[in-house]
Order: sequence, then structure tokens, then C-alpha cells
Amino acid sequence: MTEQLTIGYDDTPIIPGTTWKVHDSTRPMPSAVAPGSENRLPPSDAVVLFDGADLSGWLSVESAGAALWKVENGYMEVVPGTGDIRTTREFGDCQLHVEFATPSAVVGSSQGRGNSGVFLMGRYEIQVLDCYDNPTYADGATAAIYGQSPPLVNACRPPGEWQTYDVVWIAPRFEGARLVSPPYCTVFHNGIVVHHHRELIGPTTHRALPVWQPHRPVGPLRLQDHTNPVRFRNIWYRELRQQEDSA
Repeated sequence: MTEQLTIGYDDTPIIPGTTWKVHDSTRPMPSAVAPGSENRLPPSDAVVLFDGADLSGWLSVESAGAALWKVENGYMEVVPGTGDIRTTREFGDCQLHVEFATPSAVVGSSQGRGNSGVFLMGRYEIQVLDCYDNPTYADGATAAIYGQSPPLVNACRPPGEWQTYDVVWIAPRFEGARLVSPPYCTVFHNGIVVHHHRELIGPTTHRALPVWQPHRPVGPLRLQDHTNPVRFRNIWYRELRQQEDSA
């Protein structure tokens, strides 16, 4: 007879805020997720927003018609004057991966150099900019939460090189018109922590303080046309849900 392996305990106290005991033998194990062959590649449970082939999952923000940015060689590139684009997919709490490259030819300075933006839920911007040897205002630097929080460090690679943002995003919660919990984000720029559980004070704005307006618990990813031909590739996200909540 095969002896059954005993896993966990059933004589321990309940963990506050849960229905589970400490080391509970019946608590579900996390589901298995196969990582990508490289850390930058999407894991098995990721939703790919841009795979380098086309913009079929993207729309123009202004017209709600087809996104008009250029796609070639596995990346999309801002076509200046065509406007911001957004995903048809919407999400709230998530892990997001985005790769970008500012133009290799340096043109302009400060906010005029390699400018774009990654907007969570269509309204909370993580700044994209070429800040490699390019002074600008701190809360508008590369990886800043625009107009609110500068990054902890400047982790920029030289112009033209591919860079990464890895973001853990916790969406705001509203009850009617009341803000119950603000959004938080953790951001890695090229593998370096530049924001750790940073609280946002509202939707990002230019030259003004934000004002909270209640909104839906999900929203699209929006990329900005700021007249510079910035490139993007390998964009994916994972919805963040407790396994027990999704059972």
C-alpha cells in the first residue's frame, strides 16, 4: 500500500482576513504558469497586446477607427500627427511589459526629444522620453509618473537602443463618486526599480494638479503620439487576480 503524503495542517489558527488556516492543507495551490524562454517574453497566461505583426488590437483614440502607426520589422512606430492609439482590450490590476526605443538620431532637447507615453487605463501616464544626457524637469523624466513622481534613478539606455518597462499596476477603487483607494504602481525600467508601490494623486496632467473623476474599474492601454517617431514592441499584460478569487 502506498503511504499518502501529508501536506499542511488542519489544527492551526485562521489567518486574519481569510477563511484559511495557517499552512491549511485544503488551500488551493497556485496554478502553474510557464515563463517565457527569456524574462522579456510573455509567459503562458499573458495577453499579448502587440506581437509585431499588425495593429489589429488597436484603435485611434481620436477617431476610434484604425490605428495609423507604422508596423515593420516586428515593431510599431509613431507616425507623427496621426494621434494616440489604444488597445481594444481593457484591464485593471495587471502586470504590464512594454519595450520602446527613442530615435537613434538625436533631435531636440528636454521634452522635445524622444517623447511619448504609456497610459495605464488610458489616463495614468508613465513618461517615455530620451533622458540619456538630456536634462528636463524631474517629474517629466523617463519613467516618471508624469507631473507627479520622478523615477528613483535615471536608468536610460543610449538613443536608439531598446528599453523595457515592467509595471505592476493596482487600479483605483471607487464607490459611487467617492475614491476608496488610489492607484499604485511599481515600475522597473531596464530591470531597475524606479517606483516602488508609488501612490498616484490622480490622472496625470500637464502643468496642473489632477482632479479625481470616478471611472470604470478597467481601461485600455494608450500610447502617445507626441510628434516623435518612438518605436514599441513586445507588449503584453497579465491580469492580477488571487487564484481563490477566480475559482
